[in-house]
Amino acid sequence: MAEATVAVPLWAWAAVGAVIAVMLGVDVLMHRDSHVIELREALVWSGVWIAAGLLFGLVVWFGLGGDPAVAYYSGYLLEKALSVDNVFVFALLFGYFRVPPGYQHKVLFWGVVGALAFRLFFIFAGAELLDRLTWAGFVLGAFLIWTGWRLAVRGEPDVDPERNPVVRLFRRVVPTDPRYHGDRFTARVDGRRMATVLLVTLVAIEATDVVFAIDSVAAILAITTNTFLVWTATAFAVLGLRSLYFCLAGLLRHFGYLRYGLALLLAFAGLKLILAETPVGKLPVWLTLTVVVLTLAASIVASLIAARRARATG
Repeated sequence: MAEATVAVPLWAWAAVGAVIAVMLGVDVLMHRDSHVIELREALVWSGVWIAAGLLFGLVVWFGLGGDPAVAYYSGYLLEKALSVDNVFVFALLFGYFRVPPGYQHKVLFWGVVGALAFRLFFIFAGAELLDRLTWAGFVLGAFLIWTGWRLAVRGEPDVDPERNPVVRLFRRVVPTDPRYHGDRFTARVDGRRMATVLLVTLVAIEATDVVFAIDSVAAILAITTNTFLVWTATAFAVLGLRSLYFCLAGLLRHFGYLRYGLALLLAFAGLKLILAETPVGKLPVWLTLTVVVLTLAASIVASLIAARRARATG
């Protein structure tokens, strides 16, 4: 059974939405105090989120079949890998705004909520475009290939908040106090309600994440246009983004070759979209999963070998 044609009942969407809401609620309760997330805690929560994502793949397997499950796992791994780029940008933004470690989890929590909302919109918009416009696959495919080339050649995107039009507009429209007031997003200063620099940080993260959302959703739509599979793969990968940040923020320098692997995967996704609109047709989902796994494994191994050699010679 082709994964794109699998009919998913409305109750399944509602059930997934309820699970996501409960998981977010549990996360709020467990981190209601503004404390510094240590590596051990981050590793435990990363394990919880990864286990949830992998277990849901089994639910897809038994409920919808093998091809949909393979498509889900391919999309999940791809979104998880692309999340590493988000971690790098988050680290830069937190450093730029000098966000105290104890407040970072709150910003990331609401950042994830915004990321889920952005991706849900782009998923339905992208799927509708691919369904209605025959040339949309060529456009999205070319966009992904260009994005992969840009990532490989130019590296990470410019995240200077002073040059971000959304942040600049926010500061111009919303009265802002350039100080922290605990972990609050707004504070009353001299009798006037103002946004704190913590809220400006959140706006910068959300504005930057829009670019990542477009890239990742387009890449997963190249794997499957089934909106349920794309949404669940994206949601379960993004839910673990906070814990991933606290696990990897200090280790990013050891993954120097990972961006080349991500660039290759983006270009592959773009090529897959283009080929789907030609007589070649859609590539099999098992091939996509194989390419994703082997590319990520090779880039990670190459990064670790390079880091070990650098330590040995340094």
